[in-house]
Amino acid sequence: MSKAFYITTPIYYVNDKPHIGHAYTTIACDVLARFKRLDGFDVKFLTGTDEHGQKVAKAAADKGIAPQDLCDQNSQNFRDLAKTLGISNDDFIRTTEERHKKACQALWKRLEDNGAITLGKYAGWYAVRDEAFYDESELTKGPTGEKLAPTGAPVEWVEEESYFFPLSKWQQPLLDFYDANPDFIGPKSRFNEVYSFVKGGLNDLSISRTAFSWGVPVPGNPKHVMYVWIDALTNYITALGYPDESGEMGKFWPKDNPVAMHVVGKDIVRFHCVYWPAFLMAAKLPLPKRVYAHGWWTVEGQKMSKSLGNAIDPNMLVEKYGLDQLRYFMMREIPFGNDGDFSEAAIAGRINGELANAFGNLAQRFLSFIGKNLGGILPEPGALQPADDELLKACHGLLAQCRDAIDRQALNDVIERIWEVVRAANGYVDVQAPWALKKTDPARMNTVLYVLAECVRHLAILMQPFVPTSAAKMLDQLAVPEDARTFAHLDKAHAMKGGTALPTPTGVFPRYGDPKAGKGS
Repeated sequence: MSKAFYITTPIYYVNDKPHIGHAYTTIACDVLARFKRLDGFDVKFLTGTDEHGQKVAKAAADKGIAPQDLCDQNSQNFRDLAKTLGISNDDFIRTTEERHKKACQALWKRLEDNGAITLGKYAGWYAVRDEAFYDESELTKGPTGEKLAPTGAPVEWVEEESYFFPLSKWQQPLLDFYDANPDFIGPKSRFNEVYSFVKGGLNDLSISRTAFSWGVPVPGNPKHVMYVWIDALTNYITALGYPDESGEMGKFWPKDNPVAMHVVGKDIVRFHCVYWPAFLMAAKLPLPKRVYAHGWWTVEGQKMSKSLGNAIDPNMLVEKYGLDQLRYFMMREIPFGNDGDFSEAAIAGRINGELANAFGNLAQRFLSFIGKNLGGILPEPGALQPADDELLKACHGLLAQCRDAIDRQALNDVIERIWEVVRAANGYVDVQAPWALKKTDPARMNTVLYVLAECVRHLAILMQPFVPTSAAKMLDQLAVPEDARTFAHLDKAHAMKGGTALPTPTGVFPRYGDPKAGKGS
């Protein structure tokens, strides 16, 4: 029986246009999902759109259309982005779907039955842009004296009848949970941030609104709609069939499930690491195993903003640089969890210096040599020498290193472990010089070429989560069958066979800026 792995992106807000930040989160989750599938896990990968709230209602009214029509139009943009990025999600959730309304109302009723929801009156500061309430102590003054949320969003004083969730009651249970599960929040800096916030004291949370109607109606009192975060966060179990706790809910969200995790941006870590676990505790439902919060991207050193007009369309990036090249750069450039900067020089350097020169050229050199000098037939190896053993040992040790890094969500570290072997293989080629051995020691040449082929087979299989199309092309050129490309095939029993006919090789990673390379080069 295969192990279960559940991975989610945040649901993206339909009022946003897809940008590089959305692409980053989604690609990272796709890498994790693809890696786990290749490693024998039964994976469910969820993404989708957040479609309720005051901002959506206002944006639709400004356009003179119904909120549902606006959601239908804008949600499609995120479906299209997933397709453009080659994302392998198993489900796409929309919070306006009937299945989600059913799940939210079932969770609400469960919380109510457990005494975790009370009716009262709310008075406080609310930021429409953030769909969030803020304490007076968190506010700052803007340039004209207006009150601003920590995010910079303007706040307004709101007084209305509201249902409340007793978040303060869950302060100590949350701290106890964090103490018992120090890996629940990653990276460590985010864990410390959340822990400090909760230790500082929690206020009870308003979880309904009456000022607008675009949301999930509160069961039994439809003049209220659910506060957007209790609605939005529930999507993670909606997609598993909740309130049915058998089936996928029982498989991917069981108690102590070691591999149910959310990946989010650092700006929404509080909602996922404080509100969400508190809701689940109060509902007596299992918690996810891990929440990982990544950083933000700047562009040429500047924060992306509408006023600067520098938000980058990921569709343009794919068109300009190539899909696998973009995926590689975003996972390679910075430690996952840190902030990073997007620049033309940085992506061009990664494409040309690493993909084209280091990895692509490594494969092209020996495959072209086999095609020209051995009729495209992979030679049988002879006795292995210490240099051969050393390179193959490095290949055989890669999977364990990559697994460890994946489970820490250290995505750039996975690539660095692989690249250590890429560099070693290039050094091996230079020292062994098969082109010289052709004249002096053909038998030794055959062994060197075989070792290189087996090394690149390992590298290409492990690179599939990052550059799926390019890795597949490289495995095609090694004549590796499609059903022999999982991590289970990285052992010696599935090593390449001498005598295998190899197709005519072509370059897999063209250089960026080379006019001969064509689109995406």
